[in-house]
Amino acid sequence: MFDGSPSENPVLLAVDTDDAGQARGIVAELQDEVGGFKLGLEFFAAHGPQSVRETAPAGRRLFLDLKLHDIPNTVAGAVTSAASACRPDLLTVHAQGGAAMIRAARQAAEAFGAARPAIVAVTVLTSLDDADLEAMGVAGGATDQVVRLGRLAVAAGADGLVCSPKEIAPLREALGPDPMLVVPGIRMAGDALGDQKRIMTPRDAMAAGATYIVVGRSITAAEDRRAAARRVAAEAGAA
Repeated sequence: MFDGSPSENPVLLAVDTDDAGQARGIVAELQDEVGGFKLGLEFFAAHGPQSVRETAPAGRRLFLDLKLHDIPNTVAGAVTSAASACRPDLLTVHAQGGAAMIRAARQAAEAFGAARPAIVAVTVLTSLDDADLEAMGVAGGATDQVVRLGRLAVAAGADGLVCSPKEIAPLREALGPDPMLVVPGIRMAGDALGDQKRIMTPRDAMAAGATYIVVGRSITAAEDRRAAARRVAAEAGAA
């Protein structure tokens, strides 16, 4: 469970599959090379909380990326259920759910005391850019929206935020060094972009102020996944 301090290895590996056997194989292969693992909606919906617990290895962070977004009471109940069943270190909610929802999530997490998960609020998905936000009626672009939602979420009790690499520096300027920043959209130089639109290398993201970087295909799609994980961790400055 979350103890308030970052791992010596800031790399969280995104295990984005609905194949439980494949997921467990990836975790077994790479658990000594990364600081933790992200399991998300695809895996959770396919296999449920018991399989999450069986897949996540002891001694590594579990980032349970469910992006909870509902009325406050429902989200509070979901946090309680997820924390009890899966024992994540980090658990995501959507910042767009509003301050009351985030406060409810934090209060539900607090019931677990020292074993509580960190509540991490998703700001703007890394698959979205300024044009996407404009089409949804959000003025000012991605950076302005991320900072707005970041301020709201941290004031409401979120331990940290999920943001793209491009918003690390603006969030640090707005909120200081304390909030945890969990950063997807990480690619090694030369990697394909996939569906990510706001990306950065591990070195640059950590230099900008990321706490954790979330890396998927740069490792999982590599011919030698262990070597790829080591390269990412070394670039991210893992101890």
